[in-house]
Amino acid sequence: MEVLPITNVKYNTNKIEDSEWEFTTEFPESEESPLVEALSQRLEAELRTAKRSHLSVGEVLLPNGLTREIAERMFRLADSEPCGLRGCTLYIDFDSGDMKTKLSTIKCDPATPSTFEVYLTLKQATAGWNFLPQFIKKITRGSVMISPDYELSKKKLYRSSYD
Repeated sequence: MEVLPITNVKYNTNKIEDSEWEFTTEFPESEESPLVEALSQRLEAELRTAKRSHLSVGEVLLPNGLTREIAERMFRLADSEPCGLRGCTLYIDFDSGDMKTKLSTIKCDPATPSTFEVYLTLKQATAGWNFLPQFIKKITRGSVMISPDYELSKKKLYRSSYD
């Protein structure tokens, strides 16, 4: 998988369920950072696997920092959960415009019962990335370009007395 650095990209989401959180560009250095980085790498590994099995393409191109942004949001969504991120089951889908494909399911901790589900829908870039030089466009034939737009939603699997 190729990660292309893009500057000044704003990650857009259609469904925002964690709007009470303030997003910052930098995550404070603490015990959270290694967990977010591990989750980001796990997302990249799942996309590599999906590239071969579900998408059947040579390359999946995604904006630099997209998996990190998604991992940070997931960590924030898990903050209010009883088991934290360990109780998360993540479903990754890919929306190519005309068809939605299920790419992967990740159970963050197989030994912990799921207390919530997170649904991630990645979208294909519709206009393409026009800034790519012509020789790179020729090399990346048979590739999928992921848009910075994605959907992330959360579903609780329990009821609490506070709900």
